[in-house]
Amino acid sequence: MEVAHMNTRGRIIVGLCGVLPGLLVLVSQTHADETLVTKPSHYTVAETIDRIERAVTDKGMRLFARINHADEARKVGLEMPPTELLIFGNPKGGTPLMLEAPTVAIDLPMKALAWQDQAGRVWLTYNAPALLPVRHGLATELAAKLDPVGAWLERAVE
Repeated sequence: MEVAHMNTRGRIIVGLCGVLPGLLVLVSQTHADETLVTKPSHYTVAETIDRIERAVTDKGMRLFARINHADEARKVGLEMPPTELLIFGNPKGGTPLMLEAPTVAIDLPMKALAWQDQAGRVWLTYNAPALLPVRHGLATELAAKLDPVGAWLERAVE
């Protein structure tokens, strides 16, 4: 059937068929960025977070919080695999970034998530510093000051 002879509904469907694949590619590219890093850990979730705690405090960073999501879920009658979040940073390093782009404060202090999948494998996930220029317009050279943190986190789980 030629588009010129279709009713309005038919034209809309044909138009959507042409637009939807492009939207799917756009959505896939959005989620395919490299700002969320996930690496396997050779340790349990608790051991992974313990090792990261040691690594970041050894580098002079401050621990702000350790959240055990699985424990919190159990308290309300829900079950989930082991999952812990560590929030850490260095105000001397992070404050200049927040002064440059105040919305950076939603992503700082830094976070490290250790979680166990359904197969029992443990993973470390963290936001790469490359997220900050993309999300907040922060100068790349300022965000790059946080680049060593990813290496510290990854070494802690090897």
